[in-house]
Amino acid sequence: MLTKASEQTSTKHQANVMIDLLPQLLSALILGLLGGGHCLGMCGGLMGALTLAIPREQRSRRFRLLLAYNLGRVFSYACAGLLIGLAGWAVANSPGAMLLRVIAALLLICMGLYLAGWWSGLTRIEGLGRWLWRYIQPWARRMLPVSSLPRALLLGALWGWLPCGLVYSSLLWAASQGNALSSALLMLAFGIGTWPVLLATGLAAERTTALLRKRGVRIAGGLLVMLFGLWTLPGPHQHWLMGH
Repeated sequence: MLTKASEQTSTKHQANVMIDLLPQLLSALILGLLGGGHCLGMCGGLMGALTLAIPREQRSRRFRLLLAYNLGRVFSYACAGLLIGLAGWAVANSPGAMLLRVIAALLLICMGLYLAGWWSGLTRIEGLGRWLWRYIQPWARRMLPVSSLPRALLLGALWGWLPCGLVYSSLLWAASQGNALSSALLMLAFGIGTWPVLLATGLAAERTTALLRKRGVRIAGGLLVMLFGLWTLPGPHQHWLMGH
């Protein structure tokens, strides 16, 4: 009886964790999708380098190289999320767990302000990874020009460590979940969210990038992310929201 009760408790706990994670995953997707403009500034030149050498009539080959590059990049985001999530797990299992949740909520609000174009202070944290990038960048440049799918995949995996304020703030937010797997999933969702802009840019799909850059779309996405941040903040408002 005790075993069955403990199994039911564990199953219920896992279900609650997944329910809590769903809005966070949606936030990560929105961050990646609407933050693609910033990613374009960081990777746009590389997108051109990947495709300029390929004739326009070879669109299928161009698409495969872009897809391989972005798969590698997203894989590096998920790995970084897993690693930093382990540090978050250590903090979550300490008296600082509540503080971790508050930090997660505040980061979501800050990222919502960034997406809406009302505050860009998050980009100031890009300097945190410049020391690491000095060692990775020479290896990434050796992958150019990209002539095969494995080279494109490896280039993406290396380029994913490029210092980026939006990626770093997303990593800090993911770490605040206090679960390494959840952190990896959030960064995976964030990476997938960046695909439409970067793929569309590489394939010269101007309509897609123009739509995602519209001010109204960015403000709506930013407000939604800020709403998730407010929901994440500990307090009595959560009981009211869950009740409705």
